[in-house]
Amino acid sequence: MKILGIGNAIVDVICKVDDDFIAQNSLTKGTMKLIFDENEFKSLLSNLKIEKTISGGSVANSIVGLSQLDNKVGFIGKISDDDLGAKYEDGLKNENVEYFYSKKKEEIPTGTCLILVTPDSERTMCTFLGIAGKINENDISSDVINNSEMIFLEGYLWDEGEPKKAFDKAINNAKKVAMSLSDQFCVDRHKPHFLELVKNKLDITFANEQEIMSLIDAKDFNDVINFGKELKKLLVITRGEKGAISINGDEVTETGIKKNLKILDLTGAGDLFAAGFLHGTINDLPPKESLEKGTEMSSKVIQQIGARL
Repeated sequence: MKILGIGNAIVDVICKVDDDFIAQNSLTKGTMKLIFDENEFKSLLSNLKIEKTISGGSVANSIVGLSQLDNKVGFIGKISDDDLGAKYEDGLKNENVEYFYSKKKEEIPTGTCLILVTPDSERTMCTFLGIAGKINENDISSDVINNSEMIFLEGYLWDEGEPKKAFDKAINNAKKVAMSLSDQFCVDRHKPHFLELVKNKLDITFANEQEIMSLIDAKDFNDVINFGKELKKLLVITRGEKGAISINGDEVTETGIKKNLKILDLTGAGDLFAAGFLHGTINDLPPKESLEKGTEMSSKVIQQIGARL
């Protein structure tokens, strides 16, 4: 298997809202908020009209993108034996992703992410992790990891306790490790741990400009370039309208964005960018072509509603 993704198995529930809804619910536009109370989550959802429900989760979206590019891929993520769990599993299998998890009836339901899309196409996420956030080392198969050329992890999944043990087991058994920092909220919450991972454990790190600058307390983007060069590992950064850049030692490669797109929803832009870039990497394409493939994939997904093509 080319790549095994390990991440939060979450069903995306997409709703269109206005800016007032974001303000009234004390949300910060463009970020992800974790909701720990199931009733609070249900109350937020009760006021909304659902546009679309789809199997999601950041790394799972990337893995589906890789499958669509004809790569042999798999995924591990924790679900419950409930309606949303069944939908989640079917969603992966329909995309030819091998799913390495046996669901059982849990006390906590399958995870859900409410994706609120404002008129400017920005997405604000409210995530109830449910059972996804309870992943532990027993859910991770060393054999499956050993049979993969690379594993791909998400910062969203990292947390003290059982998830961290699952993370460590995955990394310790992997041939090569890629990870997305996922969200500035995650970076700020776990900064010392993430910095240690980036410096010592990961072969490839994906981040957007805000996340990487926050991680290393950069004053400007030159600090990021210098950090990347000293890292001597692959650092891949998306920069919004400035395009994307990869840094691998002294090799710095940039690419621009695609112009004149009809943007409908930015959900999944980073996930599909990672899919395109990883496709290039595992198929031995040069960095420029990998960046271009990432840009092509993310350009496609933002011209539709939802995080999968």
